[in-house]
Parts: sequence; structure tokens; C-alpha cells
Amino acid sequence: MSSMKQHFGEHGDLNVLLIPVIILALLFVGVGSFAVWAYGSQQDYKNNVDAKVAIAVAANTKTVQAQDAKDYAEASKNPLVVYNGPDAYGSLKVSYPKTWSAYVDTTDASRPVDAYFHPGYVPSTDSKLTYNLRVQVNSQSYSSILNGLTSRISSGKITAAPYALPKVPNIVGTILTGAVVPSQPNGGTGTLVLLPLRSTTLEIWTESNDYLPDFNTYILPNLTFSP
Repeated sequence: MSSMKQHFGEHGDLNVLLIPVIILALLFVGVGSFAVWAYGSQQDYKNNVDAKVAIAVAANTKTVQAQDAKDYAEASKNPLVVYNGPDAYGSLKVSYPKTWSAYVDTTDASRPVDAYFHPGYVPSTDSKLTYNLRVQVNSQSYSSILNGLTSRISSGKITAAPYALPKVPNIVGTILTGAVVPSQPNGGTGTLVLLPLRSTTLEIWTESNDYLPDFNTYILPNLTFSP
């Protein structure tokens, strides 16, 4: 009996000793695998560091160049150029970027001032292109033009709010957004400012909301006239 007990005891000791050996073996394999991975990563970085740096530099350069181009485009708009309208119609003064061109028609009695503004050159009206800015003095009264837009305001196609130019704060008109473009029969999408100008109406608008940044930054803050 004592012989059998001794035998089982030795077997149990062997099992106990085997467990740490297995754990150490697994740890060794894990450490070895990590070392191989780390070495491979180090070699990849070492062998490709120049390419990685070049890619990073190119990406940063492209971002910087894009921002520089944007900053240059904005800076080149100044100093602003001023269009001076006829004294009979409030000595209207429209300040616009010097990178734009202007065409002004003063031959139509119903629209004694009809101005087109656009970067570079002013496209022909036959081109069907949209202009960055339009300015008109309309012989119709302010109330009649605003009344003509009532149905579109009621239907939600146009939103309207009171508005006064920063440099002419005592004359309150209306700013309208939506299907408001006077030069397009169905009222293309844009922003229109209507202001009473003596017995006439001053209309200032963009023919696309893409042009709103310049409209809000350069045009409206600097536009002035004599009521």
C-alpha cells in the first residue's frame, strides 16, 4: 500500500511542475512573436521612412498652398472699386472687389440704373450665366414691387425680413431669400434687398447663394446712397 501511495505522489508532483513549464513556454512564444513583429515594424519604418516623410510633407504642402491661394484671392479683392450712380437717383455708391468688372446701362427709363458685376469680365446677358451681383434702380415704387412678391412669401418660396444698410440705417427695406432673382422669370434662388429710394426702388441681389460671402462681406456693408 505504501508503495502505491508513493507512486501516485510522484505523479502528482510531475503534474504540478509541468504547469509552470507550459506557462513559461507560452510566454516565451508570445514574447518571441512580439519581438518579431516589433522588429518587422522597425525595419519597415527604417526602410520606408523617407517615403513616409515625403508623403506627409506633400500633404501638408498641398494644404498650405490651398490656404495661401484662398488668402491671396481674398487679399487681391482690395482695395475696393466704387461705382458712382447718377445724382438724380440718390448718388448711389456701390463698392465692389477690384478683381471684378462692371457694366452699367443707364438708357432704360424703367430701370434708370441697371448694373452687372462679375469677376474678371461681365458675360453677355445672352450667355444665361449668373452674375455675382446685380444692382438696379427700378422706377416702380417699393410697395408695388414688394406686393408682387407676396404670393411667393405666403407660399414659403421666399423668406422676408426687415433690413437696413449699415451705412444708411435710417432707410428700412426688406431682405428676401429664396426664389427672388428678378432677372430670372421663375425667380431663381438668391438673396434680394429692396430699399425705397425716393419715388423709386433700389434692388440689390445675388443670382446664386454661392455668391453670398462677397455679398455680405463687401457689397452690403459698403453700399450707400442719399435718400
